[in-house]
Amino acid sequence: MTMPLDSEEDRRLAALARYEVLDTAPEAAFDAIVGITAQLLEAPVALISLVDAERIWFKARVGCEVPQIARDPGLCASAILASAVHVVRDASSDPVTCRHPLVTDGFGLRFYAGAPLRTPEGLRIGTLCVIDTRPRDLAAAQVELLDRLAALVVLQLEMRLTARTSEARLAESEERFRDLFDEAPIAYVHEGLDTRFIRANRTALRILGIAPDEVEGTYGKDLVPDTPRAQQRVQQALESIGRGADTSGVVLELRRKDDARPVFIQWWSRPDPSGRFTRTMFLDITEAVQMSEEKLRLEAQNAYLREEIRAEHGFDEIVGASASLVELLRQVDQVAPTGSTVLLTGETGTGKELIARALHERSPRRGRALVKVNCGAISAGLVESELFGHVKGAFTGALGARDGRFKLADGGTLFLDEVGELPLDTQVKLLRVLQEQEFEPIGGNHTVPVDVRIVAATNRDLAQAVKDGRFRSDLFYRLAVVPMHVPSLRERGADIPMLAAFFLQRCARKLGKPEPRISAEVMERLVRYPWPGNVRELQNVIERAVVLSRKPELELADFLAPLVAPLASSPVAPEGAPPSPPPATPRSSLDEALRQHIEAVLAETGGMVEGAGGAAERLGLHPSTLRSKMKKLGVRRPARS
Repeated sequence: MTMPLDSEEDRRLAALARYEVLDTAPEAAFDAIVGITAQLLEAPVALISLVDAERIWFKARVGCEVPQIARDPGLCASAILASAVHVVRDASSDPVTCRHPLVTDGFGLRFYAGAPLRTPEGLRIGTLCVIDTRPRDLAAAQVELLDRLAALVVLQLEMRLTARTSEARLAESEERFRDLFDEAPIAYVHEGLDTRFIRANRTALRILGIAPDEVEGTYGKDLVPDTPRAQQRVQQALESIGRGADTSGVVLELRRKDDARPVFIQWWSRPDPSGRFTRTMFLDITEAVQMSEEKLRLEAQNAYLREEIRAEHGFDEIVGASASLVELLRQVDQVAPTGSTVLLTGETGTGKELIARALHERSPRRGRALVKVNCGAISAGLVESELFGHVKGAFTGALGARDGRFKLADGGTLFLDEVGELPLDTQVKLLRVLQEQEFEPIGGNHTVPVDVRIVAATNRDLAQAVKDGRFRSDLFYRLAVVPMHVPSLRERGADIPMLAAFFLQRCARKLGKPEPRISAEVMERLVRYPWPGNVRELQNVIERAVVLSRKPELELADFLAPLVAPLASSPVAPEGAPPSPPPATPRSSLDEALRQHIEAVLAETGGMVEGAGGAAERLGLHPSTLRSKMKKLGVRRPARS
């Protein structure tokens, strides 16, 4: 098929011949342009095509082995007829290009975009084009960039031509080059081998925060931050240039000269043939790097939060109106906005994590994550890695770098549950973070600054642990800036009916069962029970009763019998007063009742302490806490069948 020729075809061919570029050897300037075009437009193939009378010859090419093709319609031959960038999204479905050899043969061309190479007289002698084997589009900014790069190709052709003509034409061309150099959307810098700036265009000055009169006194290496990673990267790049090799696409971290803000660039540099200076081009990728870092941070944070959701961190609302709870919530409202470190004390199962969440949600940090660490559930050998992270190869099994919980909580709140279980050597490192707001990952050689609020919790007597030498006194005072006591369920007996109704409604909805009624007798048993496992145990008892009840009324069966019976005549302490102990009758002490209760639950589970359906789960206790109570009370685990 013969394409219709441009009405100015004779003039166009004469202009092409005047450049004397057909069938010449490759030239670095043109090769650099197609290389940059392929990288910036993310295309596997980029070409400078010159459309001759019967053929299309490639002056420079990336991703293409053939030096020329026949002048078939649809691609470059059509692009020179267009007034703007010629884009074919899917050549296989385009009626003009679907029969083109590059589309039908093994190459499999699908996408094409070509910007005409316009001479100063307006004649289109070829194209700067990109090709892909998949259908795609170009954004408006990419179309404009391709057109500008095509203008750069023509400028290079003009420079070749004027080099063989008069000095006047050469001066005119250099002026146009200077304009294009200064106005180019890509940063250009000429540097000495010692990184001293010789010349820089406006884009480079804007990205680096350099005033025009500061160019000659600026050294590129002075803009590199004093961090091991940044220094190592720039040193490797400079060594490559010193060997006379090109440096292509290196990502460097710099600091702006005017305000020291971080800026990330993708850097290409080539030594001048004279060997006296380098020609450097770079792109500002700061926004892309920061978005990537934020994406990684959010992915790690979301992974952590998904773990937390799967682990089901107990109830999600504060329920109750007792004086002790109201006073605690008043303290939360008062302390939350301050950012001070808080130490929550109280028995296990009282809802210390819920109070920590309330502190976070009422603080200015609520837009960031509340990250939880159960210090008692992590082995001593892994607790530092969990808190501070590690670099690749820091220890056996460290196949990659991993951020710790402090990094995940940066800008937010870190909840250290069971902080009294931390090993002494880890306590030292935690103290340093609290004092200096920075830490070193395991195996790392530089510190990482963080902005984290600490909320710690414990069911131990830390003051006694300090006296016993099991907890550092300086860390204790750092944590206990604002101590807050979370009352046990025995101290807020008036809240039991409200809590029972709340858990009953939620469990019935969760299990898809009708909500059973709570009789006065059952409620009295609940109120009189001492609840050694506190709110967590109440929640588990209600859920177990909902699961097993077969009547419209909630049935407790003998869930509370070992403990309630001896307390049947003991009224609950009035609001605000400490709970009175049960009558001192044989087998009526709390320890004895607790021992019997644990033994009964162990008998029901066949001696299984932890795991699904184990005694710890039924009692609402951590397995290590249950084992400690068993040892203290002399409870022996029955042989498992």
